[in-house]
Amino acid sequence: MPDSSSPTQRLDRWIWCARFVKSRALAARLCTVGAVTLGDMAVRKPAYPLRVGDRLRLRLGSVEREIEVLALAERRGPAREARLLYAEHGLSRITEPEAAWSSLFEDEDAG
Repeated sequence: MPDSSSPTQRLDRWIWCARFVKSRALAARLCTVGAVTLGDMAVRKPAYPLRVGDRLRLRLGSVEREIEVLALAERRGPAREARLLYAEHGLSRITEPEAAWSSLFEDEDAG
């Protein structure tokens, strides 16, 4: 486990820079709805300090991805550069295939 003096980056910014989502707002929303897990803990704060070596589980729709942070992002670059930020462990799993897709923003869309 990395020590507390190692460099950190906001979780939402890293998810966006690693190109798992198209916008920083969507990355922040993933965190607040509990779609991001660090170890066994659901991370609900977009500003959570992420470190190299952390293992994340991301639920993106019906797909769950297990990834390890290999590097912190300096910028949101091309996909080839973003792929160097993480290593994927295991196979991506499809969770609840019979469940209907719902927007993370559906409560905002209704208002």
